[in-house]
Amino acid sequence: MSIETAKRLETVEEYYFSKKLREVRALAAAGKPILNMAIGSPDLSPPKEVIDVIREAVTIDGAHKYQSYQGLPELRKSIASFYERKYHVTLNPENEILPLMGSKEGIMHISLAYLNEGDEVLIPNPGYPTYTSVTKLVGAKPIYYDLDGDNGWEPDLDILSKQDLSKVKIMWLNYPHMPTGATGNTELFKRLIVFAKANNILLINDNPYSFVLNENPTSILSIEGAKEVTLELNSLSKTFNMAGWRVGMVSGSKDKIEAILNVKSNMDSGMFQGIQKGAIAALAISDGWYEKMNAVYKERRKLIWELATAFGCSYDKNATGMFVWAKLPEGIDAVEFIDTILYKDSVFITPGDVFGSKGKGYIRFSLCVTKENIEEAINRLVKNKVEVD
Repeated sequence: MSIETAKRLETVEEYYFSKKLREVRALAAAGKPILNMAIGSPDLSPPKEVIDVIREAVTIDGAHKYQSYQGLPELRKSIASFYERKYHVTLNPENEILPLMGSKEGIMHISLAYLNEGDEVLIPNPGYPTYTSVTKLVGAKPIYYDLDGDNGWEPDLDILSKQDLSKVKIMWLNYPHMPTGATGNTELFKRLIVFAKANNILLINDNPYSFVLNENPTSILSIEGAKEVTLELNSLSKTFNMAGWRVGMVSGSKDKIEAILNVKSNMDSGMFQGIQKGAIAALAISDGWYEKMNAVYKERRKLIWELATAFGCSYDKNATGMFVWAKLPEGIDAVEFIDTILYKDSVFITPGDVFGSKGKGYIRFSLCVTKENIEEAINRLVKNKVEVD
């Protein structure tokens, strides 16, 4: 017996990495020595303090009960303190912060809270594919705005302002940007806020990479007047190597947080208390943590640059985040290229096509790979003289 699925499933495909990783796992199961250089899942351990706190928290009386939809008050206070120290942003922990089970769920919650069928959404190209899939799942229409390396991977607001934006409700931002590593800056944020106010658009900056190889962590909420038109998503996944724990947050004005809570409170029953306690410990950690983590990533990035150079790629050494975004020599198809090295040399790299049409001709390397494995990839790919033409 076949039950017809919802029409919304016709608008999306299975996530690229969900599908491709099955293929990669099948190769590994067949005995191939796969080196996965594609996924941004931190391989480094979380801070010891976090592990210790979570271990203890499991035994606290009441730890296994349902938790507040808004998270522990002390977690919200910790997030507010973190934003004050690191971004110079003042947030009211009572009503301007909502903890999330990872920031990815926030993309869905915000979309459900603000988008009606037929509304339009501005989405960066290249950009995180989930912005598109969630937009389609809720019945809205993605409208892509191009990012170009020649313009620092920033939106051209002059071009956007000439378009019909009457149906646009949301604009997704992601600075520091994934996959390109473009940092963004306060001047860009100021222009975006003026643009959003002029066009009655809700800006959402997705900001999980601001402490990875970035000397100037910035929040769009630091700009005067930002809360009127802006929300910011953030996450502990990349900053504290807690991706699997699923801890994130959304911050903004009281009315916007309440709207998102109306959705979230109907979708889950609160985050496990022990993980919240661990998040509190992470947010209070000393600056030495960031320095130690970035020292590892710098060493890995230098090796990735060596590999990218051997491919004849160009790349920006000023880019931030946990990826290297590299442009292949002209005329090389990235999808064909990565499949060739996957099956020939058992190395998996992400093709830029995954992130949109402006990603064609690019490949993305993850820094979540040990130095030894990167050196092994260089040995396989460079010494075996992989051809890119």
